[in-house]
Amino acid sequence: MLYFWGNKIPLDQYKPDRQKLFLALLFPSLFLFLLWLIKIIEVTGHYNLSEYGLYPLEAKGIKGILFFPLIHSSLEHLINNSTPLFILSATLFYFYRPISYKVFLLIYFIHGIWLWFFARDGCHIGASGLIYGLGAFLFTSGIIRKNTNLLAISLMVAFLYGSMVWGIFPLKESISWEGHLTGLASGIIFAFFYKDFGPKPNFGQWEKEMPDDGNEPDDDNPYWNVPLEEEKPDP
Repeated sequence: MLYFWGNKIPLDQYKPDRQKLFLALLFPSLFLFLLWLIKIIEVTGHYNLSEYGLYPLEAKGIKGILFFPLIHSSLEHLINNSTPLFILSATLFYFYRPISYKVFLLIYFIHGIWLWFFARDGCHIGASGLIYGLGAFLFTSGIIRKNTNLLAISLMVAFLYGSMVWGIFPLKESISWEGHLTGLASGIIFAFFYKDFGPKPNFGQWEKEMPDDGNEPDDDNPYWNVPLEEEKPDP
């Protein structure tokens, strides 16, 4: 039993929330572990995995659609991507659990396919496009669903990662802004595509009409219905 403000609360009441949180953190943790494992193997084994990157409009780059988000150019690159990737993916899996795997995998592959078709020549690697896709999905979905909890998530994403919007412009030649842009576009598209799946709107649910017990006056002004005192005869 848990004591809270003098009341005994069965610990069983907290199991569903703990289980939901555990499941929401499981896949993001495993995915992030995979990214770090790949980087550690690459560094310690002195491998160069850029050959598994995405090369637009080249046959050898097709396999990059599957592998390029898993490969990073440096430890700094991976460190910069790790925190936002974990936070955004965990948020997706917590609040959108019924469709979380579909959204994650669709953003993962669709933005890669678009990148293969439309990006400039070169080797594109890194999970930043996936980050843009998840952020765009959470932000857009929270607005269009009319759900107070999800709207709070939209505000959180805007506050924490709003500055990422500059990454979709060709400001630095070394940054794959095309990957950011395709990730952003895929996140927005899937937010609209899945707007009827998952959490439902809840705006206005707290506004409940007063029950009609038959005792409410019909007149708009109840003061007119106050009975007048009986006139007493003059003595």
